[in-house]
Amino acid sequence: MTMSEAVSTGALVLIGVVLTVLLMQYLRLREIWHMALACRKDARWARIWEMENRELRSALRAEKAHLEQLQSKLASLQNLISAQEQ
Repeated sequence: MTMSEAVSTGALVLIGVVLTVLLMQYLRLREIWHMALACRKDARWARIWEMENRELRSALRAEKAHLEQLQSKLASLQNLISAQEQ
């Protein structure tokens, strides 16, 4: 093997190593990109669920207030009925 063949072979091996490293970096970057997309999607769902939870808590507070109002009215009616019976 002559010197130029050795240099050419070395250059080809080096190019192969560089291509292998680039391929590994591409695959890792692709994996990171997919993780970032999944994280973005999860964050979006978390915001949606938080808004729904706020709405549900608000509706629950309103229902509890309504229930208390109805219970108060019921107690008043029961007092009226017992007062009329006496």
